[in-house]
Amino acid sequence: MPSRTPRPPAGPAFRVLRLGERVSLRVRPRAAAVCAALLTAVLVTAVVTLTTGDYPIPVPDVLKALTGGGDPGTRFVVDSLRLPRLTTGILVGAALGASGAVFQGVTRNPLGSPDVIGFGTGAASGAVAVLVLAHGGPGEVALGALAGGLAIATAVYLLALRGRTVQGFRLVLIGIGVTGMLTAFNQWMLTRASLNDALTAQIWLTGSLNSRGWQQAGPLTLALLALLPPLLLLSPRADQLELGDESAHTLGLRVERTRLTLMVLAVGLVAAATAAAGPVGFVALAAPQISRRLTRSPGAGFGPAALTGALLVPLSDLAAQHALSSELPVGVATGALGGVYLAFLLAAQWRAAR
Repeated sequence: MPSRTPRPPAGPAFRVLRLGERVSLRVRPRAAAVCAALLTAVLVTAVVTLTTGDYPIPVPDVLKALTGGGDPGTRFVVDSLRLPRLTTGILVGAALGASGAVFQGVTRNPLGSPDVIGFGTGAASGAVAVLVLAHGGPGEVALGALAGGLAIATAVYLLALRGRTVQGFRLVLIGIGVTGMLTAFNQWMLTRASLNDALTAQIWLTGSLNSRGWQQAGPLTLALLALLPPLLLLSPRADQLELGDESAHTLGLRVERTRLTLMVLAVGLVAAATAAAGPVGFVALAAPQISRRLTRSPGAGFGPAALTGALLVPLSDLAAQHALSSELPVGVATGALGGVYLAFLLAAQWRAAR
C-alpha cells in the first residue's frame, strides 16, 4: 500500500514576543484577532449610537462636537446625552464580562456567573435598601451597591468554605439559594416602600442606561482602571487554577489566595457596574462563553470576555432604543438575549451528555 504523507505538526496555539532580555509576552494569534474584531465592532456600535436617534447627527458633526466645535445643540446632544450613556454602557459591559469570566473560571462551571450566584443580586439589594429605606441619592446608591455586593460575596464565600478551600459546585449551589432569598427580600422592600420610591427602585432593578451621565461614567472608569489591570495580570494564574486545585498546587500556585484575590477583584467590578446601571442581567453569563467560542481558548480570557461584554451592552441598548416604538431599558434586551443563550447552552450541554 502506498504510504501516506505525514501531516506536519500543528503550530503552537500562542507566540512568544520578546520585549527584552528578561521580559516576554505570550500572545495567541486567534485571540488577538478576535479582540481586534471585537474592538472594531465596539467602535462601529459607538458611531451608530452617536449618530442615530430622534435627532440624527452626521458623523462629521459628531466629530466636531467631540473636539469642542459645532453648534451648541449638537454639542449638548453628543457630549451631555449620548456620549456618557454610551461610555457607561461600554464600561458596564466590560466589567460584567470580565467578572463573569472570573467566576466561571473559579467555579469551573459555565453557570457560575455573578448574577446567578448572588453577587449581582447582593449589590442590587444594597442599592434598593438605600433607595427605599434611606431615600438616598446616586452617590449613596452607589455606596449601597458596593457594600451589598461585598457583604453577600463574603457570606457566600464563607458558607462555601470547606476546610481551607472553596469548591466550585458548593459556591454555585449556595449562591443560587442566596439569590432566591435576596430576590424575595427585594420584593418585600418594594411592598413596604412608598409608591414613588417603589417605582424608582423597580426601574433601577430592571437595569437601565436611561439618564446616565458623567456622574455614573466617571466613578465606573476609575473602578475599571483600578481593578481590571491587576485582573489581567492574574490571567495566567487563573488559567492554572482551571486545571484543578491539585494540579495548580503542584505547579506552585497558592490556590486559595489566588482564588480569593480573583473573587475580590471580580466582586468589585460587579458592584461598580451595578451601582452605575443597575443589575444588567445575563451579560456576565453570556460574554465569557461567547468569547471562548470565538477565541477557541481553554484559558480564562479576561480580555476577550471584557471586550465581548463591552459590545453586548451598547449593542443591546441600541436595539432596545430603536427596535420598538417605545424605548426599553437595556436590562430587558440583555435578559431576552441571555435567556435565548442560556437555552442554547443547556441544549448543548444536554447533547454533549448523551
